[in-house]
Amino acid sequence: MSDSTYDVIVFGATSFVGQILCQYLTDTYGVDGELKWAAAGRSETKLQQVKEALGSKADKLALITADANDDASLEALCANTAVVISTVGPYALYGEPMIRACTSTGTDYCDLTGEAQWIADMLEKYEAAAKASGARIVHCCGFDSIPSDMGVFFLQQQAKKQFNAPATRVGMRVKVAKGGVSGGTVASMMNIAEEAAGDPELRRKLANPYLLCPADHGLTARQHSIAMPEYDDDFRAWVAPFVMDAINSRIVHRSNALNGYSPAMTYNEGMLTGDGIGGRLKALGIGVGTGLFFGAAALAPTRWALNKFVVPQPGEGPSPEAQKAGFYDIRLAGHTDQGDTLTVKVTGDADPGYGSTAKLLGQAGACLAKDIPDDAPGGFWTTSSLLGEKLLSRLQAHAGMTFEVI
Repeated sequence: MSDSTYDVIVFGATSFVGQILCQYLTDTYGVDGELKWAAAGRSETKLQQVKEALGSKADKLALITADANDDASLEALCANTAVVISTVGPYALYGEPMIRACTSTGTDYCDLTGEAQWIADMLEKYEAAAKASGARIVHCCGFDSIPSDMGVFFLQQQAKKQFNAPATRVGMRVKVAKGGVSGGTVASMMNIAEEAAGDPELRRKLANPYLLCPADHGLTARQHSIAMPEYDDDFRAWVAPFVMDAINSRIVHRSNALNGYSPAMTYNEGMLTGDGIGGRLKALGIGVGTGLFFGAAALAPTRWALNKFVVPQPGEGPSPEAQKAGFYDIRLAGHTDQGDTLTVKVTGDADPGYGSTAKLLGQAGACLAKDIPDDAPGGFWTTSSLLGEKLLSRLQAHAGMTFEVI
């Protein structure tokens, strides 16, 4: 890895989030300083447009042509870098060739997928190869699932420090989040709904909270997800379903298996909607609306109509001004078996899905390239289980995030 030309190559630099990521890396590191990085994609013309949009600070940015359908080009790309950051999604459609290339060449990798079914498939196919080659693979390095995964990591650190015991019941609640939705995110969600609609076995797998845990995880606690409005005594407010719980909770459970928080830990996520009848009705509206969307996405005629007339298309997303105006504030409540309680606040200073996600993904890639010992074992990791304290520091110093006990 130390012989690599680049610390990081951004694969998919011309995608919506890839362009935001390239801007963030340019603004934070330049292109050939503390972090040496390059931009890659299948179109040289579009790559050149991205470079020009970055301005004079990116004059020395190297551009690499590589295609997700060309294994030889992907392996050549991997030979030149310590870390690949992939923004090429939906990953279930386009992501596997790069995983195959990285695990065969021993190249570290991170992405921003939220597709649990694809991660499970990659674990089954490539985890042994990653362990053999030394490749460290880290999925879900955006808003899903860094605030959740690193938030629980921070909460468990504090619980051990204050109570000398882990929190065995943890709930994450979105207090507020402001930001737009991109076509790429919607495309991934629609693809999951389409796959699950035609595959009863996949629906059964997706319902398993321990889907992404190692086979010998030993976690047996019965998990409860929030499907309809519930009243939360910790926050004295009604709670609605949170669409990202489907991926975030599975990443948190994998982290529990790898980090060893507690075999009895339960975890779920929801959105705070306020108290009283107003809060209950708002929670009900969110729950019903979420169910109707996924129901429509599962059926071919209504899925076509959604794609044609309702949802943004891949490549579309919030404006730069909207990204900067966005933010999020989430809370995590933890309870120990002894009755001790702890509440943690996690915030981000930009649009969660894109402005913030680009910063989180960039710091995950930088952390992989700069902070992980060369002898750290290969395999499929989570952000907290591999990057841990180093990433926590980077997120607070360079990604506009805060983690605090309240």
